[in-house]
Amino acid sequence: MMSLPFYQRHHDHYDRAYRHKALQSTVSQYQKETKNKSAVYAQGSTAYARGSSAYRHASAADFSLESSAAYSHGSSAHHLESAAYSYGSTAYDHAAAQSKRSAAYSLDSEALSKSSAAYSHGSESINKLAAAYRLGSEAYSLGLKDSNLMIEDQSYKMSPKAKRAKQNLVSEDKENEAIDYSVPIFTGREVSISGITDTEEERIKESAAYIARRNLFATGEGVSVKKVAKSASEEEHHEKKSRKVAIRESAERMALKKTLEDTQAFHKKLNQDKLLHPPEFVIEPHSHTIWEKQNVKFHCTVAGWPAPRVTWYKNNVPIDVQAHPGKYTIANRYGLHSLEISTCDFDDIAQYRASAMNVKGEISAYASLVVKRYKGDIDASHLHAGTFSMPLSLGVTPHGFASRFEIKFIDKFDVTFGREGETMSLGCTVVISPDIKRFKPDIEWYRNGVLITPSKWVQMHWTGERASLTLTHANKEDEGLYTLRVVMGEYYEEYSGYVFVRDADAEIPGAPGAPLDVQCLDANKDYVIVSWKQPAVDGGNPILGYFIDRCEVGTTHWTQCNETPVKFARFPVTGLIEGRSYIFRVRAVNKAGVSLPSRVSEPVAALDPSDRARLRSHPSAPWTGQIIVTEEEPAEGVVPGPPTDLQVIEATKNYVVLSWKPPGQRGHEGIMYFVEKCVAGTEDWQRVNTEIPVKSPRFAVFDLSEGKSYCFRVRCCNSAGIGEPSEATEATVVDDKLDIPKPPGRIIPTRNTDTSVVVTWTEPPDAKELVGYYIESSVVGSGHWEPCNNNPVKGTRFICHGLVNGEKYIFRVRAVNAAGLSEFSQDSEPIEVQAAIAAPSPPYDITVLESVRDSMVLGWKQPKAIGGTEITGYYVNYREVIGGVPGKWREANIKAVTERAYRIENLKENTVYQFQVAAANLAGVGTPSLPSKPFKCEEWTIAVPGPPHDVTYTEVRKDSLVLLWKEPVYTGRSPIAGYYIDMKETEAKEEHWRSVNEKPLQKKYLKIAGLTEGVSYVFRVRATNQAGVGRPSDPCDPVVAETRPGTKEVVVNVDDDGVISLNFECDQMTPNSKFVWSKNYEPIEDDSRLDIDTKGGKSKAIFKDLGEDDLGIYSCVVTDTDGVSSGYTIDEEEMKRLLALSHEHKFPTIPLASELAVEILEKGEVRFWLQAEKLSGNAKANFVFNDKEIFNGEKYKMKVDQHTGLVEMIMDKLEDKDEGTYTFQLQDGKATNQSSLVLIGDVFKKLRDEAEFQKKEWHRKQGPHFVDQLGWEVTDECNVMLKCKVANIKKETHIVWYKDDREIMVDEEHDFKDGVCTLLISEFSKKDTGIYEVILKDDRGKDISELKLTDTAFADLMNEVCRRIALSATDLKIQSTAEGIRLYSFVTYYVEDLRVGWVHNDTQIRFTDRVKTGVTGEQIWLQINEPTPQDKGKYTMELFDGKTGHKKTVDLSGQAFDEAFAEFQRLKQAAIAEKNRARVLGGLPDVVTIQEGKALNLSCTVWGDPTPEVSWLKNEKSFVSDANCILRFESGKNVSFTISAVSTLDSGKYSLVVKNKYGTETSDVTVSVFIPEEELEKNNEDKKTKA
Repeated sequence: MMSLPFYQRHHDHYDRAYRHKALQSTVSQYQKETKNKSAVYAQGSTAYARGSSAYRHASAADFSLESSAAYSHGSSAHHLESAAYSYGSTAYDHAAAQSKRSAAYSLDSEALSKSSAAYSHGSESINKLAAAYRLGSEAYSLGLKDSNLMIEDQSYKMSPKAKRAKQNLVSEDKENEAIDYSVPIFTGREVSISGITDTEEERIKESAAYIARRNLFATGEGVSVKKVAKSASEEEHHEKKSRKVAIRESAERMALKKTLEDTQAFHKKLNQDKLLHPPEFVIEPHSHTIWEKQNVKFHCTVAGWPAPRVTWYKNNVPIDVQAHPGKYTIANRYGLHSLEISTCDFDDIAQYRASAMNVKGEISAYASLVVKRYKGDIDASHLHAGTFSMPLSLGVTPHGFASRFEIKFIDKFDVTFGREGETMSLGCTVVISPDIKRFKPDIEWYRNGVLITPSKWVQMHWTGERASLTLTHANKEDEGLYTLRVVMGEYYEEYSGYVFVRDADAEIPGAPGAPLDVQCLDANKDYVIVSWKQPAVDGGNPILGYFIDRCEVGTTHWTQCNETPVKFARFPVTGLIEGRSYIFRVRAVNKAGVSLPSRVSEPVAALDPSDRARLRSHPSAPWTGQIIVTEEEPAEGVVPGPPTDLQVIEATKNYVVLSWKPPGQRGHEGIMYFVEKCVAGTEDWQRVNTEIPVKSPRFAVFDLSEGKSYCFRVRCCNSAGIGEPSEATEATVVDDKLDIPKPPGRIIPTRNTDTSVVVTWTEPPDAKELVGYYIESSVVGSGHWEPCNNNPVKGTRFICHGLVNGEKYIFRVRAVNAAGLSEFSQDSEPIEVQAAIAAPSPPYDITVLESVRDSMVLGWKQPKAIGGTEITGYYVNYREVIGGVPGKWREANIKAVTERAYRIENLKENTVYQFQVAAANLAGVGTPSLPSKPFKCEEWTIAVPGPPHDVTYTEVRKDSLVLLWKEPVYTGRSPIAGYYIDMKETEAKEEHWRSVNEKPLQKKYLKIAGLTEGVSYVFRVRATNQAGVGRPSDPCDPVVAETRPGTKEVVVNVDDDGVISLNFECDQMTPNSKFVWSKNYEPIEDDSRLDIDTKGGKSKAIFKDLGEDDLGIYSCVVTDTDGVSSGYTIDEEEMKRLLALSHEHKFPTIPLASELAVEILEKGEVRFWLQAEKLSGNAKANFVFNDKEIFNGEKYKMKVDQHTGLVEMIMDKLEDKDEGTYTFQLQDGKATNQSSLVLIGDVFKKLRDEAEFQKKEWHRKQGPHFVDQLGWEVTDECNVMLKCKVANIKKETHIVWYKDDREIMVDEEHDFKDGVCTLLISEFSKKDTGIYEVILKDDRGKDISELKLTDTAFADLMNEVCRRIALSATDLKIQSTAEGIRLYSFVTYYVEDLRVGWVHNDTQIRFTDRVKTGVTGEQIWLQINEPTPQDKGKYTMELFDGKTGHKKTVDLSGQAFDEAFAEFQRLKQAAIAEKNRARVLGGLPDVVTIQEGKALNLSCTVWGDPTPEVSWLKNEKSFVSDANCILRFESGKNVSFTISAVSTLDSGKYSLVVKNKYGTETSDVTVSVFIPEEELEKNNEDKKTKA
């Protein structure tokens, strides 16, 4: 029975859980008959699909350990539904792929040899078969260059009998080479890692997951195969037999198709949730440029599971096929998606997008379409669908236009300097013409020719107009030449600028700069080699070495890797943990200290290189397998063989790095290594890694003695034991194999610009592994060297920027490699920093301005490139042309001519000549122009003038320009009368010339307005005289109407001295640029009116004395620039304005915010003040009184505040002698001003009185005083309250009230609560008129407040009192009395000043005895006696307070009258009864005390009608007259009571009762009789009791 791998033995349950039931019997038979032949279908990593995606069948791949490929894959996208993965030569069946215990099926070498010829990668049969299941040869064969599909000719039916044989994959290049692989195939339900990803967190998870899965099977047994050697005859037999396969091509195709269908059915049973895969574009659609009316077709291929749905968009709008029938055709054929557009026109120019989407996500790919139209004559029939080739002479760009895109860079970034840690930004505005909105450029940034991608260090942005690149944290690694490339299709333009990054300030003075460009090389399971570049700055002391730090990704803890500094710029870092990711940094050290750390390296995972390659290239599919490569049949418990190819790959003074290959013989488990060393010439081998075996086939050996020679060997080990050692290396000396380079030679500086120098040198001899060069510069004589670059430059040429113009510099260079920095080269020769110059380019457009019998006048245009300096002159050559054959060139002038017009003498009449012109400058004579067209020397006899020449333009703006020209040399038969200007668009035909002016111009310049922005124009000039208009000049160069960014204008300025000047700035100057001023576009030669002052990029024309002679147009042109110019017109009106402004500046005045004013302060002081709008710190003031200056002293306090502009003077008091004129005089630099104030007469007296009053007021307020003087108010109760507000009160302060000088006694002392004193006068009336005073006093003084309440003041107060009383009146009420009906109202109280009137039915009532009014207390009433029905109606009471009237109304009618009248009748009868009833009118006392024995006589009067009856009662009992008591009633009214001698018996209560028919009344009197003796005794007893 076949031996199972260890993981199948120990994890049998794991296998059964995932084994497909249908495979049980098959697997058992495979195990029994392992030597029988079986069918093998080696399917590559390219997956196939049905339905919406075509199923692709890729070939098996032939990979080896040397290629570091983990497994084969045919395309960039690998479907999750891939049936099998072919690792090396493993045959992996689709059905068995889902089983954890997959058996290895292989063919013996004979079967493989037979099948290889028939099914090689390029065979006809398999190509035919693959055409139905793959997408083009690219997707089929990508990455499979050395692969062949091997299928045995007798294995098209799945035989249950499998033979354990090895699949032999033979390539065309290695058909005689046998390569053996043993591949245990592991499957699982988790999607394996797809590769090292970008973020640190994903790297950690990725590496950990892979190592965990791999270690699960690291020591297990794999299914091994053994290659059986074949003889030459057998190989020949194999080749003959394989030819038969071609005969059975049809049968093979059917069998393979069935296999594919079976595999598809098997995959449908899988859990699709674990196989989901987001869409990926295998082939993206490509952009197209076609002719109008052609058809175009976009193609793309998409992978993903479930099969993605593809949608096509045009400018981000979905394409609706139904809405445009016949226009668009969208197809999908076997996964090949296409969009076809028929009969394209310019509306189809757009960006097209293919969007693929499934449940796992969405992805898009973009392509552009450009439809071009040929502008010349061409047969339209050639432009229909199909291919069409245009001749190259048409100059059609890929974007379909007759001229290529013009890409311009403006507002460009220049050479940029920064410092480490800073944020730097580069930007450039891009102008593309023509501007086609449908097409956007591709913006690319390069550093030293390498494309830059966005990262945390670099950010790129494109706004549609401006491209920018930002270095968020600049480091020296960022130094270099930055190039902005703008790509439009296949055409692009570039702009470059150098970026310099200086070292950041060292934390320790004298410490070196930070190293740079830290990289990780040769990473393996437990070590990595770190390399870096040495810094240019050593801090003034040699660098002693470098420290290397590492940090595990995801943490912030840095660990130093070496205890002592290493000098070599490479170092192997060991002790890494397999599967983890690390970052590294390096620090330089000298005797001053340690530098700042370098920028950290990119993260690197501690993995075997083959594992890393597998991770990086692994598709998104379930996989947890491990590849084990063997050379022969492995067996269990096999001790591994010796490693091979052991060699020393690097040796330094500190370490030696060994490298070897794994042994061919090994066990099923993983192997590790022991490294041994010995001194050369001995056999004393010592194990280097005694404790921990090495997992990687590389190892760094430390702790070696410098200068000694060592040999090394390696042993393999596993659980079966330690193998034999490898062959020992040759003796290796522990020393640096790489020497420090020698210094460069021949340092030659040359001029470049006004701030840079080009330095060249030669490479040092015997230089090895050079990293680059550092260049330093020094000002001659300074002895101080500065680095020109901080990142080593390659090559032997460098431009040193940032130098000072005019200074002399010397340069030196040193070379750099990993061993260190060379010595400095010898110093270069000194060179002064100035811009380099070159000879000018050729002039052009040579024309004849005049011709006579023996001479001709030529004109030409200035060269477009003047070579960086002014043109000193021109040289003219000429030659005869006879019969079309030109002769030899002759010099026309020996001395250079400065004008662009020259007369050539001594020519032959009627002879044809050609001319050429060369320009000259300080650099020499430039290349001559091309020969002119032939001109005949003959007499011009025409009457009209010749052509003007030297037509140029200046001051170009978006809607205007100024055209200049020179008068014709040939004027015709009469003087020139003027000029006409013609213009047309550059591309327009000759018939489109149009005249600009209707009347001839006398001047030789014209400002042409009304141009269209962005349009290119040409102009020409014609001269006219009396005979007519002459021949036009040659057109000027084309000019585009545009205002270029950064364009500045001439600005007029008047300085503080009144000097008038015209100012112009230019920021586009070259070292040789100059400002040229002109008036009316003629050079200014007379300097008596103007002075020109130019400094740097600024120039000013200063008028000495602006006047009418200076009127005109002033223009300034900057030479050696792209047409920088501007003009300014000074007419009469502008001149007047400037002169007025100049006078104001010459004689400036200080503007005043306020003139001189005076005010009285709180203490009675007098303050004079004014305020200027602005004063400088040097401003001062003079104070003048009556034409005499006064100064700060006891009487005058003066102050000037320059910040606020306030100037003031304070006087304590005003006296009579202070009457007069006060003046403040100000001076601030040249500016002056003054202000005066006149104080005389009544004005002065009023001010003085006010000052005195204010002074008294201030003194008054020092003690208790009145804030508000005494006043009055009427309360709601209609009382008058006198009140005043006081301040500065204390406890001892008293208040006294007076009226008419008599003190008013107040019951309570005032507590001054709220600072208010009051006096309440109740029921105020005329008696209260008078003068009231209130006095506040204490030990600090007193204050008096007076209030006069007399005459008008009293009347006003009474009016207010009356108003309040009137407002307090209640509504009228009705009251019945015995006399009649009364109407009344109550008020708070009544005063005589309140006038009362009554109105009945709107008629004033006349008062009589029957109707009368009156006031009783607070009641105001109207009495109607004996009322009658005529008294019914509406009654109104009118109260008049002296100003206004107040009314109260009541309705006395109807029921109200009836009820009141009935009550009146009742009360009237009651009054009669009351009047006539019996009553005692008076005379009887209440108590009578009388001494016994005395006579008692009581009498009283009674009344009644009728006369009442009289009776007496004593002690409530009837009492009648007797002898002792006589009772009398006389005259019906007099009643008497007499007792002649009273006794104690007479004491008691006596009652007089009077009675008639209206009533009865009783009057009581008490009589008390006493005895005198008893009274005396009683008094005595009372005295004793008190004593």
